[in-house]
Amino acid sequence: MNDDEPSADSDQALKVQIQQLRQDHQDLDASILALEAAPLPDMLMIARLKRKKLALRSEEHTSELQSRQYLVCRLLLEKK
Repeated sequence: MNDDEPSADSDQALKVQIQQLRQDHQDLDASILALEAAPLPDMLMIARLKRKKLALRSEEHTSELQSRQYLVCRLLLEKK
C-alpha cells in the first residue's frame, strides 16, 4: 500500500471525524437560529458562531478530501 493512500482504519476514523464535524455544524446552526429568534439578539455572538460554523465546514471538506471516497476529487484538484 502506498503511504499516500489512507488505510481502512484511517478511512473509518475520517468518517467518524466527518460525522462529528457535521453534528457540530448542525448544533451551531441551531444555536444561531435560537439566538436570532431572541427579542434582542446578540449580534456579536451570532457573528462568532457563524465564523466557527464556516471553519467547521472548511474542516469537514478538508477531511472529506482525505478519504478514499473522494480520491478522484482530490486527484482532480491536484491537477489544477
